[in-house]
Amino acid sequence: MTEQCSGFTCPVEATISLIGGKYKAVILWHLMNNTLRYSELHRKMPKATDKMLAQQLRELEKGGLINRVVYPVVPPKTEYSLTEYGKTLAPILDALCDWGENYLSETQNRKENCQ
Repeated sequence: MTEQCSGFTCPVEATISLIGGKYKAVILWHLMNNTLRYSELHRKMPKATDKMLAQQLRELEKGGLINRVVYPVVPPKTEYSLTEYGKTLAPILDALCDWGENYLSETQNRKENCQ
């Protein structure tokens, strides 16, 4: 893939365009081993507004990373899960989680040393 065809200057830029966003990586993390309804996802991310969560889910679906299944019942039931393509992000999400845990631990250690 060339820059002219893809519009990206490097592979990291392409990856960030798919998973970058306020809640995209968090959504993917919660869906790694689960199929969740919209309300379940929203409970896991209480700071996300309905508008933002819906937008992030649409973008992930458009990118081919998540499946959206709507069941014709009243009230409507919508479930989200990772596509096979989305599941290939598991090592990246695991690495982000590990890095975040180390960062939080290191930050806590620095705070304790400053007191």
